[in-house]
Amino acid sequence: MLVQERSIIRAMNRATLVRCCGAALFLLGSWAAYTQNPPAAGPLTVNKVKDDLYEIVGDGGNVAVYVTGDGVIMIDDKFEQDYAPIVEKVKSITAQPVKYIINTHHHADHGGGNVKFAPTVEIISTANARANVVEKKQPGAPARVTFTDETSVFLGGKEVRAKYFGRGHTDGDAVIYFPALKTIHTGDLMAGASPSIDYPGGGSLIEWTKTLDGAMKLDFDTVIPGHGNVTDKAGLIAYRNNVETLRTRAGGLIRSGKSQEEVGKVMQAEFGWTPANQITWSLPGMMTELK
Repeated sequence: MLVQERSIIRAMNRATLVRCCGAALFLLGSWAAYTQNPPAAGPLTVNKVKDDLYEIVGDGGNVAVYVTGDGVIMIDDKFEQDYAPIVEKVKSITAQPVKYIINTHHHADHGGGNVKFAPTVEIISTANARANVVEKKQPGAPARVTFTDETSVFLGGKEVRAKYFGRGHTDGDAVIYFPALKTIHTGDLMAGASPSIDYPGGGSLIEWTKTLDGAMKLDFDTVIPGHGNVTDKAGLIAYRNNVETLRTRAGGLIRSGKSQEEVGKVMQAEFGWTPANQITWSLPGMMTELK
């Protein structure tokens, strides 16, 4: 009888493992589908942010273009399909070539163009972001140069700093700082109206506000988000506070025993989460992290 019970337990453990692995693969696949499969590409546009600093908006994440006398330092490069349109837009700003690209994180809507830029451009990212690409959590070319806490690029008498303050959207989010212009690029640590957490990519809702608090210590007045309109420090503070409010609200619901479906309905009604976005990609992981 004991042998039979042990066999049943082993079978149950195997079934549980299969279900867990299946759920993890589903989440990873769902997130990959979101970031790898863009909507029909529309035209890209160029906006001037400050002197010698521009953004390219449209398909994928916001790209920052910093022009120097010796070349361009670019932040992110959208999807691979956007390579030629981005090159065209940069040429409409300056005759200088792109010398460096700093990726804010590993998602293909921000670093997919690495594949095309890599032969001629030095690509930089956090070590974690590179690892996520190497581990094929997203397609693309991993950065050749990485950093753990902070690095700087000096070109044409200008400086761009990239800093890692901790986990949030992923475990490899870099905040890019243009000290002379008092401007930062947040990547998807600020994107849209409400956070999307990539749990398979190491993201954390609990750590997110602490990460933004680190970025707040920089001396800046202008913010280029990963998606959405350029804003200011007050806008980033409001976003940070919304993340905290969401975490507190969701945590209270989860710890009171509400189901995933019930929590999802509150996230949609109160924080604008969409079924095709955070409900699919972020909600299951959040249920586990906040329990």
